[in-house]
Amino acid sequence: MSSSWTTRQNKVFEEALATYDKDTPDRWQKVAQAVGGGKTVDDVKKQYKELTKDVREMDTAGLQNFQYGGSSSNTSKGGSSSNREQRG
Repeated sequence: MSSSWTTRQNKVFEEALATYDKDTPDRWQKVAQAVGGGKTVDDVKKQYKELTKDVREMDTAGLQNFQYGGSSSNTSKGGSSSNREQRG
């Protein structure tokens, strides 16, 4: 059982989840095969549980509107220092 996941494997994992939905026969086998790297059905099921846990925690914390790349709204705190510098 392989426990560490690379960034690439996580990306492929998420893409495979989108491709093989819950109604796909042998879903977990297909996801494990897509991820590769020796990942087993148990590995991908465990990773799925972790992913859904993380999503639930973000939703609970009110981060469902979080945007990558620092483009989330920080205007109530004056924005970033570079934004303040640009405004003059």
